Amino acid sequence: MKKPTAKLREELARLQEELKQAETRDAERIGRIALKAGLGDSEVDTGELLSAFEEIAKRFRNGSTGGAKAQKAAVGSGQTAGQPSEA
Repeated sequence: MKKPTAKLREELARLQEELKQAETRDAERIGRIALKAGLGDSEVDTGELLSAFEEIAKRFRNGSTGGAKAQKAAVGSGQTAGQPSEA
């Protein structure tokens, strides 16, 4: 049995709102990570930053996260890569 047009519109509106909320959560998560990495303090061109993020996304989509795992393991607990350890 086919759904009435009104029901489909309601479902579409609900899904669009759900997508908007999911994108907001993702953006906030990635933004927090970028700030921890120090990108908030640097004046990087948006195009360059987008290109760098695209490279990162490609690397993770291809499943080659071994380098990231190795780097994470090498960094001490509670530290972020690029931050000096306290002696």
